[in-house]
Amino acid sequence: MTLTFGRRMLLATICSVAVAAIYVAQPLLTQVGHELGVPEADLGWIVAAGQGGYLIGLAFLVPLGDMLDRRKLIVGHLLLAAVGMVLAAAATQLWLLLAGIAVAGLFAVVVQITVAFASDLSTATDRGRTLGAVTSGVIIGILGARVFAGSLAALWGWRSVYAALAVLVSALTLLVLKSLPTDRRSVHATYGEVLASLGRLFRERLFVSRGLIAFFLFASFGTLWSGLALPLAAEPWHLNTAQIGLFGIAGLAGALGAARAGRWADAGRADLVTGGALVLLAVSWSASGQATWSLWLVIVGVVVLDFAVQAAHVGNQHLLTTVYSHRTSSVIGGYMLFYSLGSALGASATTTVYSAAGWTGAAFLGAAFALCGFLVWVVSQRAVARVRRDVLCDHGSFRLASAQRKNRPCLVQTRRCSSKAGVG
Repeated sequence: MTLTFGRRMLLATICSVAVAAIYVAQPLLTQVGHELGVPEADLGWIVAAGQGGYLIGLAFLVPLGDMLDRRKLIVGHLLLAAVGMVLAAAATQLWLLLAGIAVAGLFAVVVQITVAFASDLSTATDRGRTLGAVTSGVIIGILGARVFAGSLAALWGWRSVYAALAVLVSALTLLVLKSLPTDRRSVHATYGEVLASLGRLFRERLFVSRGLIAFFLFASFGTLWSGLALPLAAEPWHLNTAQIGLFGIAGLAGALGAARAGRWADAGRADLVTGGALVLLAVSWSASGQATWSLWLVIVGVVVLDFAVQAAHVGNQHLLTTVYSHRTSSVIGGYMLFYSLGSALGASATTTVYSAAGWTGAAFLGAAFALCGFLVWVVSQRAVARVRRDVLCDHGSFRLASAQRKNRPCLVQTRRCSSKAGVG
């Protein structure tokens, strides 16, 4: 089936709006604290509730995509996420707000089910293009959430942000029912078997290497976006929150530019895209690290960093969904666990390093994360080469010979062989 431009944009929009539910809380904390009487020391629980729900969903909800009709799953997850947003908008006490945000975060993992569905709806020759477009929606949601939330909260208060998201999510539900095809699953497995399959992924060298790359990739990303406000608000700039939020536009430009990375992956260069992007990510910090004296260099660094992060992310997902094509939901969910942990590390480590060594120290930290990711990529080349060697073409189909040699189910279902399968 051909994935039309309209369907591709719908899937990208789902990802953008759903992931925004996790990040809109960050610029709202002060308003929430004043209205609900929450002490400053406890405001961090609001962000943690969404992230905690998201982590649980990655482990226990995303694998359902390998069992059930993903069109129905997307609809159900969107509706339940909307329920969480309504609870948050109506909350008059902290515990109810935390519950609503946790529910919204839990079902925001519809993003990963959507990415896996998009991958499976694509042909082998345009999978990278699709992943580039859909995952651009994720980055747009992450970066745009701050601008959207800050602007709306300034006009109508923090509750309007969650109310608007609930309306958007509900509208997307109707579009999914109207526009996306039924997803007929050929895999017959119990929930326990699917979870066990997810656990076994963590013994696969290729999967773990890509997960570790994602861990360091998003630790570097988290270092920038969790810490950049600190030097921009300090001398000599003294920028306000709205002005700092505009730097997200530069990040969006970089993320959108990386959609081209999907086409490179389709041409069989997914692994090279990842390696090159990690080098570019490390180099970007030489510009971002100059925030104490040049805003223009910061803008350049932000654009390059977001381009590199998105390109590496697309390359990783293209490779994984090609190799593990019969369980894309589980592999994307497991991969994103590394992403979440890396983002958390970057966010928490940045403030500590900044207090001790300033923004220069934070920049070295971000570059170090990028270089660690590149080292994992270098070491993983043997595993990638083994995948290339084990993918054997035989009468127009291919399979992983290593799986047969080990007398276990093949990781890749039989499918038409293509010189542009993107394993490279």
